Amino acid sequence: MGTGVVFVVGGARSGKSTFAQELVQQLDCRTAYIATAQPRDGEMVQRIAKHQAERPKHWVTVEEPLSLAEAIISHGERVDVLLVDCLTLFVSNVLTAGMDMLGTEDNPEFASETEVRVREAVGQVVDAAQRVPAVVVFVSNEVGQGLVPPYNLGRLYRDIAGWANQAVARVSDQVYWVQAGIAVELKQHAVSPEAAARVLGR
Repeated sequence: MGTGVVFVVGGARSGKSTFAQELVQQLDCRTAYIATAQPRDGEMVQRIAKHQAERPKHWVTVEEPLSLAEAIISHGERVDVLLVDCLTLFVSNVLTAGMDMLGTEDNPEFASETEVRVREAVGQVVDAAQRVPAVVVFVSNEVGQGLVPPYNLGRLYRDIAGWANQAVARVSDQVYWVQAGIAVELKQHAVSPEAAARVLGR
């Protein structure tokens, strides 16, 4: 079993979590599932329970909504694969934690300070994923393909989540886009701006 980072991204109910879980199950090795969800309401409690029931019983489950980098470092030495579900919930957790520290989103310092804090937290997660001997599989939501959120906090979340997805995808060995339950590997089809310019310049 080698090392590396795998990124699975898609929209809501796209099948991304199912694909990631089935991918890891096919590897058939020591696995830890790092859950970032928090049971803040009845619906989320039900979602968490559903995910728990679908998970293989022999997997180690780690519930860590905020200290994700630390959880990756701690468990990445003990297992062969870490499945992190999901990155965007982690971003949301860090973002909303800032509301406790800075007051509300109406605070003019909220957006800038929150963005710096979330970027630092995501940077630590990316660094941790590259340092551990385990394969780290991230699941994340693509949040930028819908309507522009009509409120400031929604737009801030969309922008930061989009940046976080790019940061993880950049260091990933494989990136899978999942839509309607079908996964497509993106990196093998990726084109750099330089390559695109060369084609246009012919």
